[in-house]
Amino acid sequence: MVEYVTSLDDARLDAYARLTDVQLRSRLEPERALFIAESDKVIARAIAAGFEPLSLLVSTELLRSAAVEGLVRAVEAGYPQASVLAAPAEELRRLTGFNLTRGALAAFRRPALPSAADVLAGARRVAVLEDITNHTNVGAIFRSAAALGMDAVLVTPGCYDPLYRRAIRVSMGTVFQVPWARIGDDAPATKGAHGNVCRQGGWAVTGMPLLHKAGFAVAAMALSDKSVALDDPALAAEERLAVVLGTEGEGLSASTIEQADYVVRILMAHGVDSLNVAAASAVAFWELRAR
Repeated sequence: MVEYVTSLDDARLDAYARLTDVQLRSRLEPERALFIAESDKVIARAIAAGFEPLSLLVSTELLRSAAVEGLVRAVEAGYPQASVLAAPAEELRRLTGFNLTRGALAAFRRPALPSAADVLAGARRVAVLEDITNHTNVGAIFRSAAALGMDAVLVTPGCYDPLYRRAIRVSMGTVFQVPWARIGDDAPATKGAHGNVCRQGGWAVTGMPLLHKAGFAVAAMALSDKSVALDDPALAAEERLAVVLGTEGEGLSASTIEQADYVVRILMAHGVDSLNVAAASAVAFWELRAR
């Protein structure tokens, strides 16, 4: 049953405006941790993937649209304990700080992540995101991974959260479809050349041996004197391959490049030296897909 919100102070709205990202992740109490999904399509994909909604928040203006009506029915039928709340779009904008153009938000229980070893066990092609600190890029890479046949994604401790609202939205919910896990241990943060946080590839100390033990050759995407072209036949011939992508600006750490089996570059024209990491991921995933 849809309940109409009469006050933005309603405690059931806390997840949508008054809880910080750290509180939503709730590392100390993972059984209480949440994530927020935005738009009818993304929320539907989360439900289809088996994630548990705790509440659904919709705009009254779109409450009778076919898409939102379908979401309400799905939540009421499958998760009767979840709250279904409605408020005018302008009130939702005041609550969240942005225009809810697709008319729906949902708070989901954050699942326990599998181990990196478990994710690797049945995979042939995986992506490793090293300290990528842009939610849009993280989401776009997941979407490319899903579309272009990557079996899993691994994220380092310094990488932004794939279950952050913007990353989920940009991924169009594919973050719920591609298995993912965290890999490696954290390292002390230092300042990079451009003032951004750099963790110096600390994940690779334990993460790289894990990849090799699981039978993966590691291809580090980086500009280097020893880089091979993306279409090098040796890469396509690898039975199991992990493609490591780094943040723009700093790129991959020296530690990662040194320990990789291949250093790989995308050949460019017109004097362009590199692509945005999300665009580069799509090119690499397509070329290196399992045949």
